[in-house]
Amino acid sequence: MAQIIPFKGILYNQDKIQKISDVITPPYDVISEEEQKNYHKRHPQNIIRLILGEKTPNDNKENNPHIRASKYFKDWLSKGLFVQDDKPSIYLTSVRFLFKGQLITRYGLITLVKLEPFEKGIILPHEKTFSKIKSERLELMKVCHANFSQIFSLFLDNDNLIDFLKNSISNKNPDIDCYDDYEHNHKLWKITDTNILKHITESMANKTIFIADGHHRYETALNYKNWVKENTPDFGEDHPANNIMMYLSGIQDPGLIILPAHRMVNHIEKSDDFIEKSKQYFEIKTTPSLPEFLSLLEILSNQNAIGVFIKNDENFYILTLKPNIMESMFGQELPQSMRELDVTVLTRLILMEMLGFDQTKLDDEKLITYTRDVEEALLNVKSGKCAIAFINNPTKIEQVKAISEQGLIMPRKSTYFYPKVITGLVLNKL
Repeated sequence: MAQIIPFKGILYNQDKIQKISDVITPPYDVISEEEQKNYHKRHPQNIIRLILGEKTPNDNKENNPHIRASKYFKDWLSKGLFVQDDKPSIYLTSVRFLFKGQLITRYGLITLVKLEPFEKGIILPHEKTFSKIKSERLELMKVCHANFSQIFSLFLDNDNLIDFLKNSISNKNPDIDCYDDYEHNHKLWKITDTNILKHITESMANKTIFIADGHHRYETALNYKNWVKENTPDFGEDHPANNIMMYLSGIQDPGLIILPAHRMVNHIEKSDDFIEKSKQYFEIKTTPSLPEFLSLLEILSNQNAIGVFIKNDENFYILTLKPNIMESMFGQELPQSMRELDVTVLTRLILMEMLGFDQTKLDDEKLITYTRDVEEALLNVKSGKCAIAFINNPTKIEQVKAISEQGLIMPRKSTYFYPKVITGLVLNKL
């Protein structure tokens, strides 16, 4: 059973930080180098200094971004720039955003959740992670002893818990009301009523939680708990390291949107004969028109279709998988639900079988990079920054749920949940 725990969150002091928009950011792993620099310049207390501090040539074990983050965190707490709530709370949030010309609002809860190993089936992942990222995040947690951002997770809201909470705050002004750089409107309400908190914890007790975004941070929290336990003689069930801060949204929420994570491969041995080799496994459509390419790709979204840009090639290609290819090649290796995923076709058939990538290469974030922006992928290919780009249709939420429930794991970066959960509204001290 999922254990939901109200907590005394740490928030920016709005008497001293009057414009919350100046200090919030997206999660660390979607921030570009240019954005990182801009956030550092924007405000001296921007959360970027805690989640993604700038490196310097003189960094060492005693002075580096993680050590500086710890000092900033303690300093801002001591000066009252951060304040900790005096009552246990669960925080209802909303994000209002424009998507394909439609104004949409997504709701979610920020709460603590008891850490559970995946094998218990209470909290479930759906995709692989990068080992280097987890080790780097663990070092940050070891020196700061805090959750600076939430794990984005989902649950089946069949009893309309979110609607109940929306009604409970309908006559209250939000405690935070701000905009981010994308003009998304974020609101937060503190829920402290003990009867409502009890209703939330009881409603969630029989739920399965599906991790949407933040697999690295969740696995890091498990590692951090083990590290604390090894170094704390009286470690018990009430130790804060047993819990993690999560943002929980209903799977049925109309504001839950999954975008594709396109792959950009920086180097392959030979790209000039890639299309010819693909004919063994795929039907090929060719067009010099980007709008036609994108339209065809969307039309073929239920047929394992993958788009391709190749360096020094003016054409766009759509590879549509031939019947029974995945079953005949990988039927003994992969369950049917995995074989049906576009990202599995791309990873197992194209990257591994055709291009010869092994797990080490797939785990190399410098060899394969990701973007949700087709134009960025195209620009990187045309400029020669990468050799080839693969354009995906988005993974469906039903596929995410099914894969998680079967105890399976999708390839890395199989989903891009949108919008990301903003960082800086609430922090949790460990």
